[in-house]
Amino acid sequence: MSEKSQNLGGYVCAPYLHDHDSIELKDSWVSSKNIESLYFVTATFSEDSKPYFTTSSNHYILAKYKDPEKISKEIISIDSDKPSFLFNIDDSIFDRPFTEKTNFISIYYLEYGDSKSDLRDVSAHIARREKVYRAGFGNLTLLSKESPKFAFPYSDHIVMLEISSDKSHQSDNKYCEQTRRDICRKGIVMNNLVSLSILETMK
Repeated sequence: MSEKSQNLGGYVCAPYLHDHDSIELKDSWVSSKNIESLYFVTATFSEDSKPYFTTSSNHYILAKYKDPEKISKEIISIDSDKPSFLFNIDDSIFDRPFTEKTNFISIYYLEYGDSKSDLRDVSAHIARREKVYRAGFGNLTLLSKESPKFAFPYSDHIVMLEISSDKSHQSDNKYCEQTRRDICRKGIVMNNLVSLSILETMK
């Protein structure tokens, strides 16, 4: 794991199963200096990504972390049948002050857009979207007891958008989907992996 991705941190989605392990993990993250933000979220996986993550859950604890290695050890120590998703940020597109609360996070993957010119085009378009206050390129690591039946082929081409809004989750989802469609019109294939609707802020 590169030093750069460690410095930039990322997001982890751990299944919230309302059991002892989930509650203990949540409580430890509330007080952890490694966790910048902590949310309770509903996850909606796209039809394209569902075949790769058949054992996914609906409810997750979403944490923005600084050190991915520490998070990985904490997740692996939990005996869960459902996978956790580690989204490491490799390159920040921008991080600007937000005007409303963090309301929605949308995770995408690029099928072929890994050239520098494609990434510049994606960055330039996202920068024009006012509701997006934090965005970055990164990679996905799946933390699970069992290997998935089909390996997700786009793990190194992840795009993360964090939305600041007081609108409904449905409205923010439409906003992100319009962003995705506009980028696709440029010939860059960007697909939704999972949308995370924030239900409660815990830290």
